[in-house]
Amino acid sequence: MAEFDTIIKDGMIVDGTRVPRYKADVGIKDGKIAQIGRLKSSDANQVLDASGQIVAPGYIDLHTHYDAQIHWDPYCTIASWHGVTSLTIGNCGFGFAPVRARDVDRAMLALSRNESIPLEPMRVSMKVDWETFPQYMDHLSKMPLGINLGHLLPTAPALAYIMGGFDEAKKQFPSEREMFQLKRILHEAMDAGAMGWSSQRLVPESRASVQRDFDGTPMITDILPDDFYIELAKYLGEKNAGVIQFTQSGASKSTFGIDDDFRFLEHLASVSGRPLLYNAVLIVDKHPESHRAQLNWLRDANAKGLRIFGQAVTARAPVRMTLEDWNLFDSVPAWREATLGSAEERKMKLRKPEIRAAMRQEYDNGGMETLSLIFGELPKWIARKVRRPDLKEKYEGLSVEQIAEREHKHVIDAMLDLTVEDDLHTEWAGPVTNARAELYSELLAAPYMMPGVSDGGAHIKFITPGIFPTEVLAWLVRDVGALSLEEAHFRLSGLPAWAAGFKDRGILREGMAADVVVYDLNKLRALPEEILHDIPANEWRRVQRCEGYRWIMVNGQPIFEENKCTGATPGKLLRNGRATA
Repeated sequence: MAEFDTIIKDGMIVDGTRVPRYKADVGIKDGKIAQIGRLKSSDANQVLDASGQIVAPGYIDLHTHYDAQIHWDPYCTIASWHGVTSLTIGNCGFGFAPVRARDVDRAMLALSRNESIPLEPMRVSMKVDWETFPQYMDHLSKMPLGINLGHLLPTAPALAYIMGGFDEAKKQFPSEREMFQLKRILHEAMDAGAMGWSSQRLVPESRASVQRDFDGTPMITDILPDDFYIELAKYLGEKNAGVIQFTQSGASKSTFGIDDDFRFLEHLASVSGRPLLYNAVLIVDKHPESHRAQLNWLRDANAKGLRIFGQAVTARAPVRMTLEDWNLFDSVPAWREATLGSAEERKMKLRKPEIRAAMRQEYDNGGMETLSLIFGELPKWIARKVRRPDLKEKYEGLSVEQIAEREHKHVIDAMLDLTVEDDLHTEWAGPVTNARAELYSELLAAPYMMPGVSDGGAHIKFITPGIFPTEVLAWLVRDVGALSLEEAHFRLSGLPAWAAGFKDRGILREGMAADVVVYDLNKLRALPEEILHDIPANEWRRVQRCEGYRWIMVNGQPIFEENKCTGATPGKLLRNGRATA
């Protein structure tokens, strides 16, 4: 019998720990790294020639929303195309467990708008045979998985479960008795393998509250008080296990002060004694003071001994959208109202003079300034594709600003008149707002920062930030030298594994799981965006594939070879950070 199942031969190893790269072979046995060194090819059943290639740990993506997609795509693409071998779902407090049968569709409705996941694919693909979180974990463990999956307990469905439903949970804060029940659910979840708990708090009064429920109201998690979260943090401290994932902005309800979200998060980290994953840090080319303020806070918090890690958006993935689906202007009341409902309802509302007037007023009064920092200034958006032939000839390729000047219109009317005339099919392209490499240099020089926030599985008709590992390596490392290859792989695997509590993967060391990427750094690149109709119920998504990866391996088995799927499903459910059988 061969000593190894596979040997990866003659590669340049970058092991995810910041150790300088070195040339060696990697011997794999039973899904684990058995030996690293100079190995004999005759000792393996299979030899993969990695000459001239980088051999590194598979990447870890801690901020995804593949909760639905995993039910029709075991590889969670686009993540695995770009070398992600382990990821976390249940982020931002959203997910599908625990859930009562009567609330299943309501949970799907919430994600259909909040995370822009098409509704019908969920309805036809998710056969809900679970109720409790432990039952859901068992459900996932029986599914074919192309990648490894960790799960946080999402607070929204948990609270809905004990308070009579999603809408009931918004009517009042949980009582002492209900908090006791919630902590019991968290206890059961942790025993079943949950990595910790997650939540989003984008306070409704805040201009950053861009993610709403299906009816335009705040999510359950948005309106909960500090004490609710502090109690859950204390529980992790008592258990001495788990992490907190928190997406926060504009905590005007906080007892710590209207402008002091950071102190609240420090308190969560302090009372729990556990790592806190903070979302999100965003480069804004014109306003670097924004991310610098976050970096300064993270520096000071870590200096106090608090384990707070920032997760940064590290992909240049500008918006492409039509108003058939767009919802990410929800922080502006007029836009939120206009983009609720079916395409026909949207079209009708976008014609209404009173709604248009409110949109113009919001724009003129600076109500869209925060959104412009994230998505680009509206006048600079381009009519990238226009469907109706006569409109296509006249407007395609023009910016909102150019159309407004030609037709002597307000920019809001210039954009929306064309959109409505084109039956909402006009595809608008926002500008790139986060492309200054020198700002990424300072961002990723901070020892507590991780690249990512792919939002994988969400907003699939608008953005493709799941390309971030390839962006970090091909652009920030190779093309502009913003960080070293060793540092990049530490940020892509070693650090997130440590921060999230993954026990058996994230670095290339003997005894660790054989999650491995083998790639040619010179050839590595993300390919142009394309549209795929590969989702159930005849739905579609925007994707970006890549080139340069020779093999992507999960638990010792290739899932992609030269960008072609092998059909293997060696992924594992990671209970409490470890693979389960």
